[in-house]
Order: sequence, then structure tokens, then C-alpha cells
Amino acid sequence: MEYVYAALILNEAGEEINEDNLTDVLDAAGVDVEESRVKALVAALEDVDIDEAVDEAAAVPAAGGAAGGAAAGEAADEEDEEAAEEEEAAEEDEDDDEDEDAGGEGLGELFG
Repeated sequence: MEYVYAALILNEAGEEINEDNLTDVLDAAGVDVEESRVKALVAALEDVDIDEAVDEAAAVPAAGGAAGGAAAGEAADEEDEEAAEEEEAAEEDEDDDEDEDAGGEGLGELFG
């Protein structure tokens, strides 16, 4: 992931995403740079508009359940309804769990 983050940093700074710049950012971050990974990333990003890709990724909802069927018309409505019901049930369960586990310890309590 650090390679992708370095490319995003270069993009945000308005710098060219090339092997030298990517290696410099990774070196500055203390990453043990693998030249083959740098070359592969630069080649993969050659024809990619990173700003557009980031905008598209930001527009996609994090929950894939109902969103996956959104383009399917009628099926999407049904999935949305089911997802909403599941979400409500999950929230009710979560509220019940919070009441029962109010004195819970550690991060393990956050993940069930």
C-alpha cells in the first residue's frame, strides 16, 4: 500500500509519477524499496487519471450489499429494502450488545 500512497502523494503535489520520484518518496518514508514494484506501479499508472479514479472511488458506497445491484433496476429496490431491514436489525442488535457490554474491555469488544 505504501507504493500507492507514495503515488497519491506525488499526484497531490503535482509531481510526475515516475520511478525516481516514487523511489524518493518511499525512501523518505523509510520504506525498503523494491525496484520491480516501483516499475510495475509506474507502468500500471501510465494511462490512469488518478484524480478521476479517486473521485470515482469516493462516489462508490463502502457497503457493497445494495450498491452492487443498483444498476439492476427493480432488483435494486428489493435489495435496498432488504439491506435497510438488515441494517435496522443490526443496529438494534448493536444497541442491545452495547447495553450488555457497557463495561467491556479492549478492542476485542468492538469487533464482536
